[in-house]
Amino acid sequence: MKTVLKSDQDQVTRFFSHLEFDGNQLNHQPGSVLGSTALIAGTTIGAGILALPAVTLPSGVVPSTTLLIVVWLYTLVSGLLIAEVTLNAMRLEGRPSVGLLAIVEKTLGKLGARIASGAYLFMHYALLVAYITEGGDILVSAVEKLWGVQNVLPTWVGTTTFTLLFGGIMYLGRERFIQKLNSAFVAIVIVSFLGLLLLAGTQVKSTQFLFQNWSALGSSVSVMCVALFYHNVVPVVVNQLEGDIPKIRQSILIGSLIPLMMFLAWNAVILGSVSPDMLKVGAADLTIFDPLQILRSGGAGASLGVLVSIFSEFAIVTSFIGFVYGLLDFFKDISLITQGLPSRLPLYSLILFPPLSLGTLNPNIFFTALDYTGTLSVSLLGGIIPALMSWKQRQQQDILNSTNQRLVPGGKVTLIVMIAVALALIGKQILSICTQ
Repeated sequence: MKTVLKSDQDQVTRFFSHLEFDGNQLNHQPGSVLGSTALIAGTTIGAGILALPAVTLPSGVVPSTTLLIVVWLYTLVSGLLIAEVTLNAMRLEGRPSVGLLAIVEKTLGKLGARIASGAYLFMHYALLVAYITEGGDILVSAVEKLWGVQNVLPTWVGTTTFTLLFGGIMYLGRERFIQKLNSAFVAIVIVSFLGLLLLAGTQVKSTQFLFQNWSALGSSVSVMCVALFYHNVVPVVVNQLEGDIPKIRQSILIGSLIPLMMFLAWNAVILGSVSPDMLKVGAADLTIFDPLQILRSGGAGASLGVLVSIFSEFAIVTSFIGFVYGLLDFFKDISLITQGLPSRLPLYSLILFPPLSLGTLNPNIFFTALDYTGTLSVSLLGGIIPALMSWKQRQQQDILNSTNQRLVPGGKVTLIVMIAVALALIGKQILSICTQ
């Protein structure tokens, strides 16, 4: 283990070094800021961006843009809080790899760990269902277009092919290979997205930006929270970057800022392309509003449809990779389960088979899965639990007069605000469910 101290602050800036054997020689293999940034960005740019315009449609461009920025700020603070508690747990444990749920148990006890585990599992499996079904549907549509047919292949072919293809790559590939592959996928997403904006931008009507309905924002918070959630891979990033605080801050900030810029541009282009009649119909029944279909049927022609498919598929794949990593960390934290799994195959089967089965049985579950994983799970994992862990950890280290790595300013006031906002969102969601 390698420790470097700041002379002026006497704080740990890096906790260890990744060393790999190369023949008879040890080589230092640190993670890169680029790779970690791509992991966060790729995890964030997933199915949420595809569903976003459907829920922001009733409120309009300006209100939804404002709310997106507010939600991003909230998720940025919570991501830095998770990095903070991970860093301090690594220092106290004296080992580099500490999973999120292991940290929860260390700081909040078994009850906190059980609540976090339930929310974590529910969110990850539900989102994997959404990614597998939507990703499989896009694959099937692409194959059918190449064959010149329509609605011939059954849905299970797409979900199974998507899972075996990208799940198999993760199973067979080494971590550094997957990181490089993910970075390449993120680059494809960004390039296709820029092309998509250029083509779709020709359909934007400036008058649509004048429409505002601030009272309709409440229904979009859930999907925004899911769309901007990347916190499951923050411990992975902390580990890959060897606890280097400036690099971790940079990766989280840039890695979450890139998707925000993309979400804002995507939201503005789609909502700016919708006619007033479609806006009224969409506000009454959001299930009929398909932004991808709006783009495919636009005046830009076949090239736009191809870009939509490429962007959608790779956006889902990058997010799929991040959430599979999240579940791998989860099951590695549960020593009783991992000790009973003699190889990686049972572990990957445990991760991929349940969402594959559910996605095959209910292929229309995409929006439902996103909705159910929204406010409740994300508020717990991205709001209440990180704030409580940081509170407890800071309190313990103050008592012990121990060094504490603080990545978020504001002290207890910041933590109280984080918890209060999350509780308000949960209360609103429960009230909404009860009144339905």
